[in-house]
Amino acid sequence: MNDAPHHRIPPPAFLAEAAPAAVLAALPGARAVGGCVRDSLAGRPVQDVDVAAPLPPEAIAEKLRAAGLKVFETGLAHGTVTAVLHRQPVEVTALRRDLVTDGRHAEVAWTTDWREDAARRDFSFNAMSMDAEGRIWDYFGGREDLAAGRVRFVGDAATRLAEDYLRALRFFRFWARYGQGAPDPAALAAIADAVPGFRTRIAPERIWMELKRLLPAPDPSRALALMAECGLLDAVLPEGTVPDRLRRMIPLGLPADALLRLAVLLAEDADSGALATRLRLSGEERARLAVLHRPPAPPIPATAAGFPLRAWRARLQAAARQVAPAEPLWVAQARLGGEGWDALRQLVAPGDAEPEFPLLGRDLMALGLPPGPGLGSLLGTLRAWWLAGDCRADRDALLAEAARRLGEPGTGS
Repeated sequence: MNDAPHHRIPPPAFLAEAAPAAVLAALPGARAVGGCVRDSLAGRPVQDVDVAAPLPPEAIAEKLRAAGLKVFETGLAHGTVTAVLHRQPVEVTALRRDLVTDGRHAEVAWTTDWREDAARRDFSFNAMSMDAEGRIWDYFGGREDLAAGRVRFVGDAATRLAEDYLRALRFFRFWARYGQGAPDPAALAAIADAVPGFRTRIAPERIWMELKRLLPAPDPSRALALMAECGLLDAVLPEGTVPDRLRRMIPLGLPADALLRLAVLLAEDADSGALATRLRLSGEERARLAVLHRPPAPPIPATAAGFPLRAWRARLQAAARQVAPAEPLWVAQARLGGEGWDALRQLVAPGDAEPEFPLLGRDLMALGLPPGPGLGSLLGTLRAWWLAGDCRADRDALLAEAARRLGEPGTGS
């Protein structure tokens, strides 16, 4: 069949990097595919390089090893290996065609037909391929769609979604980064119809992987509003959200941190613990979200005047060391509004290290208090008193307060 390239450009810089260049040189007829082609044409940094080749996966692995690359069989059953050179990985996949799909996974067969492989991809601008000379094959108008800011499914949107319902969320992830103007109405209608399939077929950890890419977009608020309109947002985050908060907070400088933006997005009565379990957040992510969703402090004044800075830092340190002192203030502002939050964030952001509670259980035992629940209770009471005083009491002051509460004369050490 005639498979002439559709365009040619000067080869992008990523093609000359050691690992991609070696992979393309080792595999006759291989091309870069997917996101690296899309991003290079859009003038964006290329993060990961994927390559496809018209060879069976075993032959791909053999040729790569013969060329001196390390090869890891990361997905051989699906036709994928990972080649590594100078610590740079390149994912290499055999051209494929789908035999059977179930809404998330597919049984595939190998092919040598590039158009057939491109036809099984999600969006037109992800279906392009490029060889080492900068020649581009674009079977479905992806280059024009990319230039126009159109996120368009390859072929029939309902068919692509029935093959993999995760594509509903991927549509909005790409639209948040590349979309211009109104989104494709046919795609939105198909996504609305696909929501029941999304609820039942997509693993929660896959949802979190997509959200971690969607939420840090320059401004994902329009994408989230559209997700709400078509019913997808409730399927993604059934715990409850307030999408308008991101629309208000991003122009104010809300950092492009996925977990922080998730905390801003969540409704106050949302069960963040249940969400963390459902989406299978890591232990660190779970701890951060718990603090960001319910900061360990009384209502925060929207002013820097008189703010208990040291106590704030100590509370955050006790709750989760991964939370930066300024982060919960973004969530508070999203909920409470008002003025003065910038000054407050500037106050807490630099700062010194979080203060540590200067008293230990053995210090109370030295006052004659035996080990047991009473000691732990007094230690907690003294820490609360220390926090209420903005952590300014030193060890001697705490011992004096302990002695007073025990009914003894104040003492030092």
